[in-house]
Amino acid sequence: MISLGERPLTARDRGLTAALLTRLGGEVPPPFAVRRFLPLPTLSHGPGDLHTGAPGERDFGPHVDQTNYSVVVDEQVVVKWLTPPVPLPHPTPEIFAHLVDSGFNDTAPPYAALTGVFDGREHLLALVTGYLPQARDGWEWCVDEAEASTFSFAARLGRLAADLHLALSTFPAARGQADVRTEPAARAEAALAEALELTGGADGEWLATRAAAMRRELAALGTPVAGPLIRIHGDLHVGQILRWRDGYAIIDFDGNPTVTDAQARQPAARDVAQLTTSLEHVAQVAIRRRGAPPAHAAAWARQARAALLTAYRARLADAHRPDLLDERLIRPFEVEQECRELIYAARHLPRWRYAPMGVLRTWYGDEDLEETHP
Repeated sequence: MISLGERPLTARDRGLTAALLTRLGGEVPPPFAVRRFLPLPTLSHGPGDLHTGAPGERDFGPHVDQTNYSVVVDEQVVVKWLTPPVPLPHPTPEIFAHLVDSGFNDTAPPYAALTGVFDGREHLLALVTGYLPQARDGWEWCVDEAEASTFSFAARLGRLAADLHLALSTFPAARGQADVRTEPAARAEAALAEALELTGGADGEWLATRAAAMRRELAALGTPVAGPLIRIHGDLHVGQILRWRDGYAIIDFDGNPTVTDAQARQPAARDVAQLTTSLEHVAQVAIRRRGAPPAHAAAWARQARAALLTAYRARLADAHRPDLLDERLIRPFEVEQECRELIYAARHLPRWRYAPMGVLRTWYGDEDLEETHP
């Protein structure tokens, strides 16, 4: 199935992905099933147009780093094939349904989820969403902002994240499932230990000298979580925020692919911390790839972070839900996130190590190893 969907059969024919969309409006034969969220747009071809030169398919090209495989049909719809298919339950279909019901529209329009039963178990095969014209992810547009030292976008991101959390805060817990309020300190300490183990060379030696300061900041996670636990995005960084023709959109609700034991319901501060640290990573990308002066990039990250948090708090206050953000958790979650970035770099993408190391060197300078930096 996927091999047919990757390329049209000929220059004129449509492949599997375009053909799939013509079937989503009706009955789907077993062992397949479709869960629909919003009506599909009207496409410019129908079931009988196999050889008429109807608009076909394209992918996003080799420059797009993606775990799965996405196909654009008719410049209106994106079908993300999960490669390989994932056994259900999967977070995205339920989140799509809830966001539609909640009226949250700042995402690619969710149209449908295709499932199939294999070896006696239902699997998620594909997610069908709207195509957002002129979209660029944050690893492109946000680096432009850092290079230009502009951060007016940050308030928009803060409001966008708050609106997402307000919508997800009403996501019901699974039947019979209670919120698990175990302290996250042990998990954070384990992340630091693994980062120390996996980070070698001069970076590893430097990191070891800062481990005590990092542990002091992680200590805030040692008390039980008192605020509300909500369904979070789970992998909220600037790369998941598209800037497109008509604004901004949050995408990819699959959860964090590098964390296998993450709970679905967590403090909103977890998402907030990952989003703010991603701004720090953008600054490091601007330094490395665009030649931005390190001091200017660091100052930009501080200002963008402050503007984002100010707008986020204000949005929650306007909605009478300031309780969603536990301020004391942001910093330790940020420190833990940098540990996880180092782990990700060591296990999957070694060239990425420069970004979390650059952030940590900015946070924990040489002037005083005994101090914990704000």
